[in-house]
Amino acid sequence: MAALLPELKNLLYVLREKRRRQHGGDGGGDQCGPGNVYLVGTGPGDPELLTLKAVRVIKGADLLLYDRLVSHEVLDLVGPDARLLYVGKTAGYHSRTQEEIHELLLNFAEAGATVVRLKGGDPLVFGRGGEEMDFLQQQGIHVKVIPGITAASGISAELGIPLTHRGVANSVRFFTGHSRKGGTDPLFVAENAADPDSTLVVYMGLSTLPSLAQKLMHHGLSADTPAAAIERGTTPQQRTVFSELKDLAGKIAEAELVSPTLIIIGKVVALSPFWDCSVEEATSLVEAS
Repeated sequence: MAALLPELKNLLYVLREKRRRQHGGDGGGDQCGPGNVYLVGTGPGDPELLTLKAVRVIKGADLLLYDRLVSHEVLDLVGPDARLLYVGKTAGYHSRTQEEIHELLLNFAEAGATVVRLKGGDPLVFGRGGEEMDFLQQQGIHVKVIPGITAASGISAELGIPLTHRGVANSVRFFTGHSRKGGTDPLFVAENAADPDSTLVVYMGLSTLPSLAQKLMHHGLSADTPAAAIERGTTPQQRTVFSELKDLAGKIAEAELVSPTLIIIGKVVALSPFWDCSVEEATSLVEAS
């Protein structure tokens, strides 16, 4: 395809020739079926949170397409003969369109390659893994998903925040803070998202947090609800802000947190040993449970 870099064109040619030779050069290479495509979750950042299966697949790949949130430590696991291609996206800039990513996965799979799509967190939690899987399956390519620890689980564990806790939070909700066309309003905040007995975890919500916080409080969530914002959680660069909901946006601005930052809102945040706004509140919550 036209979007391929020269070195990737060469790799694609080598793979196709290798496949042809293995089958006697008679064009029968296609009869053995396509290669393998793996959607691999790399977790929230700490490479030690990778699964054993993820490590094995990463080391055995021919081509790896990786996102912005995949750490250098994870990329260091890649085999010496493999090729890496960055396909990450940031607000306002996509190194590759989603359609180009689809075509890259398809082209190399059809050439018989072992293709790994590396995604931060879990590939099926706000990772567009479902779209890639659906596209490839429609083209007759079998896709294997290797789950990763999603940021909500990994980062909350790092801070000692139980996402659910008897008598404090009986449910947890993950949602994206992404807005339409880069605006300041989150895509969707249902009235029942302001449930005081639930924990809210917001992915990609830095820019829309001021609006989100106002909407949650408008729908009845207490302005004093404990909350936390965590930049680059589980990595050596982790920075954390604890605050009551009404002050969270301001404290994030003061600390100059940047993406990726995860936001956790709910009474369970006060159970963290790092919560220093109200130790008495944390104690009372535990006793009440």
